[in-house]
Amino acid sequence: MISSFRAIIFHFVVAGLIIGPATARDRLQNEPGKFDFYILSLSWSPSFCEIARGSVRQQQCGRRPYSFVVHGLWPQYEKGFPEFCQVPASRLSRTIMSSMLDLMPAPALIFHEWDSHGTCSGLSAKAYFETVREARATVKIPAEYLNPVTALNVSPDEVIDAFVRANAGLTRGAITIYCDRTRLREVRICLSRELHFRDCSESSRRTCRSQNLIMPPVRGH
Repeated sequence: MISSFRAIIFHFVVAGLIIGPATARDRLQNEPGKFDFYILSLSWSPSFCEIARGSVRQQQCGRRPYSFVVHGLWPQYEKGFPEFCQVPASRLSRTIMSSMLDLMPAPALIFHEWDSHGTCSGLSAKAYFETVREARATVKIPAEYLNPVTALNVSPDEVIDAFVRANAGLTRGAITIYCDRTRLREVRICLSRELHFRDCSESSRRTCRSQNLIMPPVRGH
């Protein structure tokens, strides 16, 4: 009986040694400010507007000629990413939201990005959205994608090469392309915490499998 009791105690001690450090590591997940780099996600608005529904579509998909817009600036780990780091999130003021509409043309998107990603930055809402603006300013959109009046047929490699040519210091390893079966949806660019171009981690790379993509024309022509 004593032997069995000691075996049980030994089992829990060993389990504690194994599980304890993992639990400590898990507690670091979703801790505000604890991340390795950012992804700046640039959404091709005409593709979004072809399939979007609901309030975000109503807000973004009018006659204004949006091309690439900011989807978000997302803190990342080298493996995985944090999300919803404050529940409930601190309330985002309408003043800050309104100040971002030139880059992120949908109030619902801005509120969502603060709740799901901005809270993980460790920054105040004001500082986070200033960082979003600064990150966007680091990336130059290739001239051919500024205001196309007809649909473009592209491959992921062509889009990546165009961004590399337009941005000094940007490498192919710092860009990933997100698509659906027929459309280019997003260009995602990896940035250091200081907002310098850096290669994406293996876990943050998305492979667009289609080699023949459409970029619908900018609306409002």
